[in-house]
Amino acid sequence: MFQHDYWHDLFARLRAESPVHFQPDSPVGPFWSVTRYEDIVAIERDTETFSSEPSIAIIDPEPDMILKMFIAMDPPDHDDQRRAVHHVVAPRNLREFEALIRERTIEVLDGLPENEPFDWVKLVSRDLTTKMLATLFDYPWEERNNLTQWSDMFTNDERITAGEGVSREVIIKHMTACLQRFTELWHERKDDGKEAFDLIRMLQADPNTANMVDDPLTYMGNIVLLIIGGNDTTRNSMSGGVVFLNQFPEQLAKVRAQPELIPSMVSEIIRYQTPLPHMRRTVTRDVEFQGAKIRKGEKVVLWFVSGNYDDTVIDRPDEFWIDRPQVRNHLSFGAGIHRCMGNRLAEMQLRILWEEALSRFEEIELVGDPKRTCNLFIRGYTELPVRISRFA
Repeated sequence: MFQHDYWHDLFARLRAESPVHFQPDSPVGPFWSVTRYEDIVAIERDTETFSSEPSIAIIDPEPDMILKMFIAMDPPDHDDQRRAVHHVVAPRNLREFEALIRERTIEVLDGLPENEPFDWVKLVSRDLTTKMLATLFDYPWEERNNLTQWSDMFTNDERITAGEGVSREVIIKHMTACLQRFTELWHERKDDGKEAFDLIRMLQADPNTANMVDDPLTYMGNIVLLIIGGNDTTRNSMSGGVVFLNQFPEQLAKVRAQPELIPSMVSEIIRYQTPLPHMRRTVTRDVEFQGAKIRKGEKVVLWFVSGNYDDTVIDRPDEFWIDRPQVRNHLSFGAGIHRCMGNRLAEMQLRILWEEALSRFEEIELVGDPKRTCNLFIRGYTELPVRISRFA
């Protein structure tokens, strides 16, 4: 439904007629759908009843492929492991990142071809997020494309891509390669005396995660989480912004006239795109929620993409409205203890991109239909044909 962009009416009907809806039979098994904003927030805040374990995905992982990552944990383990790495996006680090992000953004934008079609996903969105990921991990620069390749692979399970993704065997092959490389990096950096400025050294420096490498499923799980978290939201919002500004030219005119609206526009892009459309919780006890009797062990899917278009909370949600009131009041980063820790970094990357793009390009024109991902877990773009023209 995301690939062909026909999801709006489906979720509007669910919100109106059955906001907590049970699907007894589906390719991914039985599950409950929660589609209203306030209900999603309520469940996100009740971690004792609605657990993130054993998985946040709508599909059940194979028993030998259950990766232990802090986003799929409950307190106290969640808190201990998240705390170990959240300093990477502390305000001081964000200030230090800004100049580097701007330098790289300028370099990418100034290198784009003019007056001829090119793929914005490949030359801008993927390139910029790959470079940022390499910085966060202090990953070998010449190998940086491994990171986005692995991210794409790990979120491309054929069970959530209508058979268009990759098999379990292929995913395991790439997971093994990823684990091997990050284990090498762990041992290379262990006790090297350098400041814990990257994610690997931060894990090593915290008492709760200092020996994580000895538990490969937990180490791998958190590496995968941090790779995907640093890639998909930012990359697909970078592409989505181009689509929306072409669809709503009056909003483009507004932000050109008032560039101080760029931070607000960034939040609206992230809401309108909702790159991560859902997460799943598992019920720990029989519970009645909004009149629905949900049994212990059943899956509950929180449709952020629906909550972000709930007109009981968000005024005129189907409009791309860059100066809407309370523009950061969206669910694209989740809510509660699992709210995305990198949200401010993602916003900064997008803000800088649009500050630099709008000052350089007179036009960023879509010259073909976007090619959207065929994926239940990622709402994004695989190709975005555009043509740019620079100011004289």
